[in-house]
Amino acid sequence: MKYLQRIGMFGYICVALLFFVCGFALIVMAGIEIWTALVPSDEKSVQERFKLIVECVGLLTIAVAALELGQTVLEEEVQRTVHVSAPTRVRRFLSRFLIVVVVSLAVECLIGVFQVLHTQPELLPHVSSIGLAAAVLLISWGMFIKSNVEAEKLEPEAMRQAKAEDKDVET
Repeated sequence: MKYLQRIGMFGYICVALLFFVCGFALIVMAGIEIWTALVPSDEKSVQERFKLIVECVGLLTIAVAALELGQTVLEEEVQRTVHVSAPTRVRRFLSRFLIVVVVSLAVECLIGVFQVLHTQPELLPHVSSIGLAAAVLLISWGMFIKSNVEAEKLEPEAMRQAKAEDKDVET
């Protein structure tokens, strides 16, 4: 059984590493994009430069999401001694994940609005569906957290243990 756990841990390390690689690759791509937008010798219009900068923001948003997901997997699945099956741990892991998803969707919605508002306004309903998805996720997450307040009270030892591990992971 310990052998299988080590294989699983190696898998989580690989996934976290790939998230980090993807995040840094997106940061490099965003750097190239911003350089292309700001090079003064190019004959680009302000509108074209604006689009490139907005795309850069989108790339950076996804990069932050990838880096945060890599960090979450590394901290929650590799560094912690308690398995994620504990209800407190599951709620914490899910909350960290949903924060990344909701913020990313909200930023992508904003970027989409900027991109299509003046050029393709007929696509605004599609973009607004991304914002609606972010809002539904945020509301659902809030309801999930509220409904789990009582569950947190039922397992105070697990919460103390999770907080103690937080201190170990932060160092």
